[in-house]
Amino acid sequence: MLQHMSPGPLALAIVLTACLAAPPAAAVASTDMVFPGKSWEEATPQSQGIDPARLRDAIDHLKSGCGRDGVRQLVVVRNGRMVWKGDDVDNVHGVWSVTKSFTSTTLGLLIADGKCSLDTPAGKHVPQLGEKYPSLTLRHFVTMTSGYRAKGDEPKGGYIHGPSDTPFEPGEPLFAPGEKYAYWDSAMNQFGNVLTRVAGEPLEELFRRRVAGPIGMDPKQWDWGDFGELDRLVVNGGSGNHGKHVHISARELARFGHLYLNRGTWAGKRVLDPEWVDAATRVSVPADLPLGQPESKIDGRGVYGFNWWVNGTGANGKQKWPGAPADTFAAMGFNNNKCFVVPSWGMVIVRLGTDGEVPDAVWDGFFPRLAPGVSGQK
Repeated sequence: MLQHMSPGPLALAIVLTACLAAPPAAAVASTDMVFPGKSWEEATPQSQGIDPARLRDAIDHLKSGCGRDGVRQLVVVRNGRMVWKGDDVDNVHGVWSVTKSFTSTTLGLLIADGKCSLDTPAGKHVPQLGEKYPSLTLRHFVTMTSGYRAKGDEPKGGYIHGPSDTPFEPGEPLFAPGEKYAYWDSAMNQFGNVLTRVAGEPLEELFRRRVAGPIGMDPKQWDWGDFGELDRLVVNGGSGNHGKHVHISARELARFGHLYLNRGTWAGKRVLDPEWVDAATRVSVPADLPLGQPESKIDGRGVYGFNWWVNGTGANGKQKWPGAPADTFAAMGFNNNKCFVVPSWGMVIVRLGTDGEVPDAVWDGFFPRLAPGVSGQK
């Protein structure tokens, strides 16, 4: 059940509440971009240039296509103000592969610090990678073109994209780095290990100090699972599998999306390099690159950035989310955990859950229903 919200304090980011009756969005007030302090500023949809009827129709459509969690963990934020929210947006749980976007964010921080570059050889920091993967770079990891395969990566039932329980033990390559695309979980966990060596500290500590703290994430509403110590450093899960993922609520994840919406700047302070944000959220995997795992349904060719999904044109010739603005990008994980960022709408949309997958087709119905009701689009 969604609850209606009334205007409140100062704030930011990604939130969906329920506002049932209101006139169409005509006069738009308070559309300047704001950032949340301890809590989000809440506002009516129409005050942010959103037609409440269109928003309600889009949410009803999404609810009809979701699992048992429906839209209870849904938040919609425009201009940094929460305009809709479900009744369970403070539920903290794992978000699976949304974790990958946190992992790539730490790479952006390390590059900004001059500790590495996209073309830094992975073997420079984890020597055993230099043996079987001499040409493997951080760019390959962050674009899922690494070809990395760990021991124990044989399919486990329907789990075929890197299920190894021992992701830090290199196996025989799937393919030479950069030659193909294959969405691979153990590769991302090894990537997290490499970045931990570059940072000299656990990724959770780096992210907490440089990102979560500055943007006001409630420390009680998020944490990052880990594999324990490896060579005297705790290694957080880079992928989001085996329970080693980021645990977070929809309300706090919206802050992360709002940071990216504002190109890494928070209330006038630079948290991330804007150029990194731009690079991370545009297509970096060519649509014509060969698929390294044909049996997988997870195909990022033409629609994948640096561990962010982008609204590009895939290898099938179709746009990722044809009903959404072309500049839309998202962090996505199993169980329909999604954080959409729509720059041209000044909007963040977060839907979390633990209830199975929702196909892109459901979101293809959500965005076209909402689009005509969003005024002031860039």
